[in-house]
Amino acid sequence: MGHVADPVTQTTVTVEWSDLLHPAQVDRVLKLAAAAADTDGADPLPEQVVIGLRDATSARHLTLSDPAGETIGYGHLDPTDPAGPVAELVVHPAHRRRGYGRRLLAGLLDAVDPATPLRVWAHGDHPSAAALALDYGFVRDRVLLQLRRKLTEPLPEPVLPAGVRMRSFVPGQDDDAWVALNAKAFADHPEQGRWGLPQLHARIAQPWFDPAGFLVAEDPAGRLLGFHWTKVHTGPAVGEVYVLGVDPDAHGGGLGRALTLAGLRHLAAAGLHRAMLYVDESNTAAVRLYTRLGFLRWSTDVNYKR
Repeated sequence: MGHVADPVTQTTVTVEWSDLLHPAQVDRVLKLAAAAADTDGADPLPEQVVIGLRDATSARHLTLSDPAGETIGYGHLDPTDPAGPVAELVVHPAHRRRGYGRRLLAGLLDAVDPATPLRVWAHGDHPSAAALALDYGFVRDRVLLQLRRKLTEPLPEPVLPAGVRMRSFVPGQDDDAWVALNAKAFADHPEQGRWGLPQLHARIAQPWFDPAGFLVAEDPAGRLLGFHWTKVHTGPAVGEVYVLGVDPDAHGGGLGRALTLAGLRHLAAAGLHRAMLYVDESNTAAVRLYTRLGFLRWSTDVNYKR
């Protein structure tokens, strides 16, 4: 633990590294993240970080606290990613332009081997994040697009390839088959391809999980060929193409389009007026598919690397 003086208010800010956050600390981090999301229009912490805040994972946590004990800055470091350590950071909107972002980034850099590249996400691609990255010698390494589409506009009927049928995912029955298919479909994806049963079960345990919106496609022998897992966000309500995957051996038959349409129609039938999804800018085939289905760019997340 350490202390740093705020040059603007002359108050003392407590700087602390933790391997595990206690419940009250988790609540303060989530409160900070909510305030940043309200101001910036983008969630500063991805879902996998939020889910893992309460778990005894190998992640490390860097917090900045004011004299009242409120968390005004947070840095998350995951050293377990096979591609190298990856970090997130966020500063409370009321405490920005005081050097806290630099303090967090410097602390994250100090916590990793200088010879090991560090990747840091900037959610929303704000100019201040780009300036901070430039000052510390980071370069843009990956771009994640958020696309959105109205669900009040007509959606074509999905047409499945011959012999393929669609049904809802059955927890406890489809788990292993889905994990195997997900790994195959996302073999080259830096995050999604690493999901196993723990990641699946952690999301099944979330309040938003609904098996009716987790669609799978199978061949006549019952082998899973693809899936479209949808998610409903509240406040404001919006449906998400959460994960969409197709067995590479089944590519080219229109299954991806059929699954996408089926999931969107499910969300529309639930009364939602808008759908969103995330896709890598470099995945041009997926971007083309979604663009043809009426999706437009909404926001951008950038992964910086040094």
